[in-house]
Amino acid sequence: MSNITTTQNNALAISEGELMEVLRNSLYPGAKDESIKMVIGYCKASGFDPMQKPVHIVPMWDSKAGRMRDVIMPGIGSYRTQAARSGEYAGISEPEFGEDVTETFTEESYYDRDSKENKKRGSVSVTFPAWCRVVVKRLLPNGTIAEFAATERWKENYATVSKDSAKPNAMWKRRPYAQLAKCAEAQALRKAFPEFGAQPTADEMAGKSLNDDETVIDAGTGEIIKPAPAAPQLPLYTDDQMDASLPKWQAAIDKGRTPGYILNLISSKYTMSEQQKARVLSLKPTPPKPAEDTFVAEMEAAEAAEY
Repeated sequence: MSNITTTQNNALAISEGELMEVLRNSLYPGAKDESIKMVIGYCKASGFDPMQKPVHIVPMWDSKAGRMRDVIMPGIGSYRTQAARSGEYAGISEPEFGEDVTETFTEESYYDRDSKENKKRGSVSVTFPAWCRVVVKRLLPNGTIAEFAATERWKENYATVSKDSAKPNAMWKRRPYAQLAKCAEAQALRKAFPEFGAQPTADEMAGKSLNDDETVIDAGTGEIIKPAPAAPQLPLYTDDQMDASLPKWQAAIDKGRTPGYILNLISSKYTMSEQQKARVLSLKPTPPKPAEDTFVAEMEAAEAAEY
């Protein structure tokens, strides 16, 4: 077995097998051997003492593989340790919290045969801070102290009981303030000390998925971003529909509607081609008949009425 140094001053050095046994029975009970080896490798590369548990083994859903797999992620303690070692850490502010929000989260839907209605059950009501702001201070080489603030929102960070649920897990339900404060502090530490890396902490990624369309990790900041849902795809507006509707659109133009109004109306319900848009925009009010033509038409109509 190779020797692994578990403290920076080499005061304690044990074999890898012995270290794995200690970690398996104390800090990471039930973890797979390959996951514990990843912990040891991470700590060795970063100069951490694995006995201080600077990193966590986080089971995460891998949508590409279609299964759960263990991922090694730093804890907030690892960022604190790196900041302290730098000699430039100048302190942190007390967390500042936003207004309290109370929301009810529902677990599942089911069909109630008695009422013949779709109902929901498994609801839980949680009160949490809307946001948390933390400021980390760093001593710069010129002697000034710079402040790096981070504001994180509870709804964008909380961990769920499962990948398909909206309910917060036990920790985020029991300690909504402390959990959000750790996420805000981690983000502020990454801003203040970008050289330490941009990987999200285990608290930030608990309950998230690795590579789905709902969760994105900003590679530059480590920030977890949830993009706005994509707009639903509108059906195509066919040429047959266009031909059938042109008389109606022309009549609307004659009554004072503009081509732009009609184009917006169609585009709100259908996807149009550039050629179709051009046809709509080319519509113009029907010019009035000349006065002479109108007089002749009226005379002809009057004569026809006599017979």
